[in-house]
Amino acid sequence: MKVVILAGGFGTRLSEYTDSIPKPMVPIGNRPIIEHIMEIYAHHGHNEFYIALGYKGEVIKKHFQNFKKDWKINLIDTGADTFTGGRLKRLEKHLSDDNFLLTYGDGLSNININELIKFHEKHKKIVTISAVRPPARFGSLSLSGSDVTRFKEKTQLGESWINGGFFVINPRFFKFLKGDDTVLESSPLEKVTDLKEIKAFKHEGFWQCMDHKLDKDLLDKMIKDKKAPWIK
Repeated sequence: MKVVILAGGFGTRLSEYTDSIPKPMVPIGNRPIIEHIMEIYAHHGHNEFYIALGYKGEVIKKHFQNFKKDWKINLIDTGADTFTGGRLKRLEKHLSDDNFLLTYGDGLSNININELIKFHEKHKKIVTISAVRPPARFGSLSLSGSDVTRFKEKTQLGESWINGGFFVINPRFFKFLKGDDTVLESSPLEKVTDLKEIKAFKHEGFWQCMDHKLDKDLLDKMIKDKKAPWIK
């Protein structure tokens, strides 16, 4: 199945890196995060990639010029200022024949991609979205008055479900994408929700986005300690 990676955003919250390179090229260990993301899909047999470029897209193009892995990589300019839904809309002609996979260029997980696809095919909705528990950013205290009765370190699981960024999408979704200023996570997903044309695949395992330097440092440490759950 074709894999779309949205790789054109500015990554302003990681500006110490993204002033010179696009966010998907920020290294985790000795490789850019986008390679780690692609490995997740390739491990499950999906290695035809459509990478939607934008901000500093030439850096990603240069990186993949002499890439050695046997993957089919299509690098497509989708505009520097285009929003997420608009980037996907610009790829419509490449994706109109069958269901496809979609993700962002900044999230890692040990999600089973083929189980995600099976779930989508079973329910036959326009969109399947992955639902994950956000990592807790802080430890927690249990108090009785001013007495600490329990201290709990940071855990992987937060309290609620959030969008994990791993999608399966039917081409019928393109009719909800209107132009470059379309935000994928706003009107399009809200509309398929109203139409009951979206299902959530719950993933209870590892998931981590790279929004801030602390997130990058955490992922780097997992690589260093050889405890990276997304690496097979």
